Amino acid sequence: MSLLTVGSVAFDAIETPFGKTDKIIGGAGTYIALSSSFYTKDQKIVAVVGEDFPKEMLDTLEARGLDLEGLQIKAGEKTFFWSGRYHNDMNSRDTLVTELNVLEHFDPIIPASYQGVEYLMLGNLSPQVQRIVIERLSDRPKLIAMDTMNFWMDIAMDDLKETLKLVDVLIINDEEARQLSKEYSLVKASKVIRAMGPKYLIIKKGEHGALLFHGENVFFAPALPLEEVFDPTGAGDTFAGGFMGYIAATDDASFENMKRAIIAGSALASFCVEKFGTERLTEITLKDVEQRIEKFVALTNFDMVQTIG
Repeated sequence: MSLLTVGSVAFDAIETPFGKTDKIIGGAGTYIALSSSFYTKDQKIVAVVGEDFPKEMLDTLEARGLDLEGLQIKAGEKTFFWSGRYHNDMNSRDTLVTELNVLEHFDPIIPASYQGVEYLMLGNLSPQVQRIVIERLSDRPKLIAMDTMNFWMDIAMDDLKETLKLVDVLIINDEEARQLSKEYSLVKASKVIRAMGPKYLIIKKGEHGALLFHGENVFFAPALPLEEVFDPTGAGDTFAGGFMGYIAATDDASFENMKRAIIAGSALASFCVEKFGTERLTEITLKDVEQRIEKFVALTNFDMVQTIG
Protein backbone atom coordinates (compact mmCIF):
# COMPACT_ATOMS: atom_id res chain seq x y z
CA MET A 1 0.00 0.00 0.00
CA SER A 2 1.14 3.57 -0.68
CA LEU A 3 2.82 5.67 1.99
CA LEU A 4 3.19 9.46 1.89
CA THR A 5 5.88 11.07 4.03
CA VAL A 6 5.89 14.78 4.77
CA GLY A 7 9.05 16.09 6.41
CA SER A 8 12.28 17.98 6.07
CA VAL A 9 15.01 16.96 3.63
CA ALA A 10 18.01 18.79 4.96
CA PHE A 11 21.66 19.22 5.83
CA ASP A 12 23.05 18.48 9.30
CA ALA A 13 26.42 19.04 10.96
CA ILE A 14 26.86 16.86 14.03
CA GLU A 15 29.34 16.63 16.88
CA THR A 16 29.32 13.71 19.32
CA PRO A 17 31.91 12.25 21.73
CA PHE A 18 32.92 9.97 18.81
CA GLY A 19 33.70 12.72 16.32
CA LYS A 20 32.17 15.42 14.18
CA THR A 21 30.98 15.94 10.62
CA ASP A 22 30.82 18.74 8.11
CA LYS A 23 27.50 19.13 6.27
CA ILE A 24 25.85 15.75 5.72
CA ILE A 25 22.42 14.67 4.53
CA GLY A 26 19.75 14.73 7.21
CA GLY A 27 16.17 15.74 7.83
CA ALA A 28 13.18 13.85 9.21
CA GLY A 29 11.72 13.17 5.77
CA THR A 30 15.00 11.68 4.56
CA TYR A 31 15.36 9.27 7.48
CA ILE A 32 11.69 8.26 7.34
CA ALA A 33 11.78 7.60 3.60
CA LEU A 34 15.02 5.60 3.68
CA SER A 35 13.80 3.53 6.61
CA SER A 36 10.32 2.82 5.23
CA SER A 37 11.84 1.80 1.88
CA PHE A 38 12.97 -1.48 3.43
CA TYR A 39 9.32 -2.50 3.53
CA THR A 40 7.37 -0.55 0.94
CA LYS A 41 8.40 0.61 -2.51
CA ASP A 42 5.16 2.51 -3.12
CA GLN A 43 6.08 5.67 -1.29
CA LYS A 44 5.92 9.37 -1.95
CA ILE A 45 7.30 12.48 -0.28
CA VAL A 46 6.25 16.10 0.13
CA ALA A 47 9.23 18.26 1.07
CA VAL A 48 11.35 21.19 -0.10
CA VAL A 49 15.08 21.67 -0.76
CA GLY A 50 17.26 24.36 -2.25
CA GLU A 51 19.29 24.11 -5.43
CA ASP A 52 22.32 23.25 -3.26
CA PHE A 53 20.92 19.81 -2.43
CA PRO A 54 23.00 17.10 -4.16
CA LYS A 55 21.44 15.26 -7.09
CA GLU A 56 23.25 12.10 -5.99
CA MET A 57 21.05 11.88 -2.89
CA LEU A 58 17.90 12.44 -4.95
CA ASP A 59 19.02 9.59 -7.20
CA THR A 60 19.53 7.40 -4.12
CA LEU A 61 16.01 8.15 -2.90
CA GLU A 62 14.54 7.37 -6.32
CA ALA A 63 16.51 4.14 -6.47
CA ARG A 64 14.86 3.15 -3.17
CA GLY A 65 11.44 3.52 -4.82
CA LEU A 66 10.62 7.05 -3.67
CA ASP A 67 8.34 9.14 -5.92
CA LEU A 68 9.85 12.65 -5.87
CA GLU A 69 7.08 14.54 -7.68
CA GLY A 70 6.14 16.23 -4.39
CA LEU A 71 9.72 17.34 -3.63
CA GLN A 72 10.04 21.04 -4.42
CA ILE A 73 13.47 22.29 -5.52
CA LYS A 74 13.74 26.06 -5.03
CA ALA A 75 16.11 27.72 -7.50
CA GLY A 76 18.51 30.22 -5.97
CA GLU A 77 17.68 29.15 -2.40
CA LYS A 78 19.39 27.06 0.25
CA THR A 79 18.31 23.84 1.96
CA PHE A 80 17.36 23.76 5.66
CA PHE A 81 20.46 23.35 7.85
CA TRP A 82 20.82 22.25 11.48
CA SER A 83 23.95 21.82 13.56
CA GLY A 84 24.12 20.27 17.02
CA ARG A 85 26.47 18.93 19.67
CA TYR A 86 25.64 15.86 21.79
CA HIS A 87 26.63 15.56 25.44
CA ASN A 88 28.57 12.57 26.74
CA ASP A 89 25.42 10.64 27.69
CA MET A 90 24.20 10.97 24.04
CA ASN A 91 20.67 11.61 25.36
CA SER A 92 20.88 15.39 25.37
CA ARG A 93 22.20 17.88 22.85
CA ASP A 94 22.69 21.56 22.19
CA THR A 95 21.56 23.20 18.98
CA LEU A 96 24.41 25.28 17.58
CA VAL A 97 22.92 26.56 14.32
CA THR A 98 19.46 26.51 12.74
CA GLU A 99 19.00 27.98 9.26
CA LEU A 100 15.41 27.55 8.07
CA ASN A 101 16.15 28.70 4.50
CA VAL A 102 13.55 27.09 2.15
CA LEU A 103 11.64 25.65 5.10
CA GLU A 104 10.71 29.10 6.44
CA HIS A 105 7.88 29.56 3.92
CA PHE A 106 7.23 25.93 3.01
CA ASP A 107 3.84 25.41 1.35
CA PRO A 108 3.18 21.64 1.15
CA ILE A 109 1.78 21.12 -2.35
CA ILE A 110 0.14 17.73 -2.88
CA PRO A 111 0.50 16.48 -6.49
CA ALA A 112 -2.68 15.07 -8.06
CA SER A 113 -0.97 11.68 -8.37
CA TYR A 114 -0.60 11.55 -4.57
CA GLN A 115 -4.33 11.75 -3.93
CA GLY A 116 -5.78 8.50 -2.64
CA VAL A 117 -2.63 7.57 -0.70
CA GLU A 118 -3.45 4.89 1.91
CA TYR A 119 -1.00 5.82 4.69
CA LEU A 120 0.40 9.17 5.83
CA MET A 121 3.46 9.87 8.01
CA LEU A 122 3.77 13.48 9.15
CA GLY A 123 7.37 14.11 10.14
CA ASN A 124 8.35 16.81 12.61
CA LEU A 125 7.26 20.12 11.08
CA SER A 126 5.07 22.97 12.26
CA PRO A 127 1.62 21.64 13.27
CA GLN A 128 0.05 24.14 10.89
CA VAL A 129 1.89 22.61 7.92
CA GLN A 130 0.98 19.12 9.12
CA ARG A 131 -2.71 20.10 9.30
CA ILE A 132 -2.62 21.69 5.84
CA VAL A 133 -1.38 18.40 4.38
CA ILE A 134 -4.28 16.47 5.92
CA GLU A 135 -6.78 19.04 4.70
CA ARG A 136 -5.38 18.96 1.16
CA LEU A 137 -5.86 15.20 0.76
CA SER A 138 -9.14 14.48 -1.00
CA ASP A 139 -9.57 11.14 0.81
CA ARG A 140 -8.56 10.46 4.39
CA PRO A 141 -5.77 7.85 4.55
CA LYS A 142 -6.38 4.59 6.42
CA LEU A 143 -3.90 5.68 9.08
CA ILE A 144 -2.30 9.04 9.84
CA ALA A 145 0.77 9.07 12.08
CA MET A 146 2.47 12.21 13.33
CA ASP A 147 5.69 13.21 15.03
CA THR A 148 6.23 16.47 16.88
CA MET A 149 8.62 17.96 19.44
CA ASN A 150 8.79 20.22 22.49
CA PHE A 151 9.67 23.24 20.32
CA TRP A 152 6.13 23.26 18.89
CA MET A 153 4.67 22.74 22.37
CA ASP A 154 6.53 25.88 23.46
CA ILE A 155 5.49 28.17 20.60
CA ALA A 156 2.41 26.65 18.91
CA MET A 157 0.47 24.59 21.46
CA ASP A 158 -2.96 25.69 20.20
CA ASP A 159 -2.08 24.74 16.61
CA LEU A 160 -0.62 21.45 17.83
CA LYS A 161 -3.80 20.52 19.70
CA GLU A 162 -5.92 21.27 16.64
CA THR A 163 -3.74 19.01 14.50
CA LEU A 164 -3.78 16.23 17.10
CA LYS A 165 -7.55 15.99 16.65
CA LEU A 166 -6.96 14.82 13.07
CA VAL A 167 -4.38 12.05 13.56
CA ASP A 168 -4.55 8.38 14.55
CA VAL A 169 -1.03 7.80 15.91
CA LEU A 170 1.23 10.23 17.76
CA ILE A 171 4.93 9.36 18.06
CA ILE A 172 6.88 11.34 20.68
CA ASN A 173 9.55 10.77 23.32
CA ASP A 174 9.01 10.54 27.07
CA GLU A 175 10.09 14.13 27.77
CA GLU A 176 7.67 15.44 25.15
CA ALA A 177 4.85 13.24 26.48
CA ARG A 178 5.30 14.71 29.94
CA GLN A 179 5.36 18.27 28.63
CA LEU A 180 2.29 17.79 26.45
CA SER A 181 0.24 16.07 29.16
CA LYS A 182 1.63 17.81 32.26
CA GLU A 183 1.78 14.33 33.83
CA TYR A 184 4.98 12.64 34.99
CA SER A 185 3.59 9.09 34.91
CA LEU A 186 3.69 7.92 31.29
CA VAL A 187 0.56 5.82 31.85
CA LYS A 188 -1.34 8.90 33.00
CA ALA A 189 0.26 10.97 30.25
CA SER A 190 -0.92 8.50 27.63
CA LYS A 191 -4.54 8.87 28.73
CA VAL A 192 -4.38 12.66 28.66
CA ILE A 193 -2.75 12.75 25.22
CA ARG A 194 -5.08 10.20 23.67
CA ALA A 195 -8.02 12.27 24.88
CA MET A 196 -6.66 15.02 22.60
CA GLY A 197 -7.35 12.90 19.51
CA PRO A 198 -4.86 10.14 18.68
CA LYS A 199 -6.20 6.63 19.27
CA TYR A 200 -2.67 5.25 19.47
CA LEU A 201 0.32 6.75 21.27
CA ILE A 202 3.93 5.64 20.90
CA ILE A 203 6.34 6.98 23.53
CA LYS A 204 10.00 6.53 22.62
CA LYS A 205 12.42 6.10 25.51
CA GLY A 206 15.70 6.07 23.57
CA GLU A 207 18.06 3.37 24.81
CA HIS A 208 15.23 2.08 27.06
CA GLY A 209 12.86 1.09 24.26
CA ALA A 210 9.35 2.25 23.35
CA LEU A 211 5.78 2.01 24.66
CA LEU A 212 2.59 1.61 22.59
CA PHE A 213 -0.76 2.59 24.12
CA HIS A 214 -4.26 1.91 22.74
CA GLY A 215 -7.39 1.71 24.86
CA GLU A 216 -6.46 -0.38 27.89
CA ASN A 217 -3.69 -2.17 25.98
CA VAL A 218 0.01 -1.45 26.52
CA PHE A 219 2.98 -2.96 24.68
CA PHE A 220 6.63 -2.45 25.56
CA ALA A 221 9.41 -2.98 23.04
CA PRO A 222 12.99 -3.14 24.37
CA ALA A 223 15.91 -1.37 22.75
CA LEU A 224 18.76 -3.53 21.51
CA PRO A 225 21.85 -3.09 23.74
CA LEU A 226 24.61 -1.64 21.56
CA GLU A 227 28.32 -1.40 22.31
CA GLU A 228 28.62 2.02 20.68
CA VAL A 229 26.25 4.76 19.57
CA PHE A 230 27.91 7.17 17.16
CA ASP A 231 25.01 9.46 16.23
CA PRO A 232 21.42 9.33 17.55
CA THR A 233 20.24 12.25 15.40
CA GLY A 234 17.93 10.38 13.04
CA ALA A 235 17.04 7.43 15.26
CA GLY A 236 13.52 8.62 16.09
CA ASP A 237 12.67 9.36 12.45
CA THR A 238 14.18 6.05 11.36
CA PHE A 239 11.99 4.32 13.95
CA ALA A 240 8.89 6.10 12.62
CA GLY A 241 9.79 5.22 9.03
CA GLY A 242 10.27 1.56 9.81
CA PHE A 243 7.03 1.53 11.79
CA MET A 244 4.92 3.11 9.04
CA GLY A 245 6.71 1.25 6.24
CA TYR A 246 5.84 -2.06 7.89
CA ILE A 247 2.21 -1.00 8.47
CA ALA A 248 1.86 0.08 4.83
CA ALA A 249 3.50 -3.08 3.47
CA THR A 250 1.27 -5.37 5.53
CA ASP A 251 -1.81 -3.13 5.12
CA ASP A 252 -2.74 -3.91 8.71
CA ALA A 253 -3.22 -1.15 11.29
CA SER A 254 -4.34 -3.42 14.14
CA PHE A 255 -2.79 -3.17 17.60
CA GLU A 256 -1.25 -6.64 17.17
CA ASN A 257 0.44 -5.66 13.91
CA MET A 258 1.62 -2.38 15.41
CA LYS A 259 3.59 -4.46 17.91
CA ARG A 260 5.47 -6.05 15.01
CA ALA A 261 5.87 -2.66 13.32
CA ILE A 262 7.46 -1.21 16.47
CA ILE A 263 10.04 -3.99 16.49
CA ALA A 264 10.75 -3.34 12.79
CA GLY A 265 11.22 0.37 13.51
CA SER A 266 13.39 -0.35 16.54
CA ALA A 267 15.62 -2.67 14.53
CA LEU A 268 16.18 -0.05 11.84
CA ALA A 269 16.85 2.66 14.43
CA SER A 270 19.49 0.43 16.02
CA PHE A 271 21.36 0.45 12.69
CA CYS A 272 20.96 4.19 12.17
CA VAL A 273 22.90 5.15 15.31
CA GLU A 274 25.93 3.05 14.34
CA LYS A 275 27.30 5.71 11.97
CA PHE A 276 26.84 9.41 11.31
CA GLY A 277 23.79 10.60 9.40
CA THR A 278 22.03 8.32 6.92
CA GLU A 279 25.17 6.36 6.00
CA ARG A 280 24.26 3.13 7.77
CA LEU A 281 20.75 3.06 6.27
CA THR A 282 22.23 3.12 2.77
CA GLU A 283 24.56 0.18 3.51
CA ILE A 284 22.31 -2.46 5.04
CA THR A 285 19.87 -4.87 3.37
CA LEU A 286 16.47 -6.22 4.38
CA LYS A 287 18.22 -9.46 5.36
CA ASP A 288 20.36 -7.48 7.82
CA VAL A 289 17.19 -5.97 9.29
CA GLU A 290 15.50 -9.36 9.59
CA GLN A 291 18.53 -10.81 11.38
CA ARG A 292 18.50 -7.93 13.83
CA ILE A 293 14.78 -8.39 14.45
CA GLU A 294 15.61 -11.95 15.52
CA LYS A 295 17.90 -10.47 18.18
CA PHE A 296 15.03 -8.31 19.44
CA VAL A 297 12.81 -11.38 19.69
CA ALA A 298 15.52 -13.22 21.61
CA LEU A 299 15.72 -10.37 24.15
CA THR A 300 12.32 -11.19 25.63
CA ASN A 301 11.71 -14.78 24.54
CA PHE A 302 11.86 -17.12 27.51
CA ASP A 303 10.05 -20.04 29.16
CA MET A 304 8.81 -19.75 32.71
CA VAL A 305 9.41 -22.87 34.80
CA GLN A 306 6.57 -23.74 37.15
CA THR A 307 7.85 -24.01 40.73
CA ILE A 308 6.17 -26.02 43.45
CA GLY A 309 6.96 -25.43 47.08
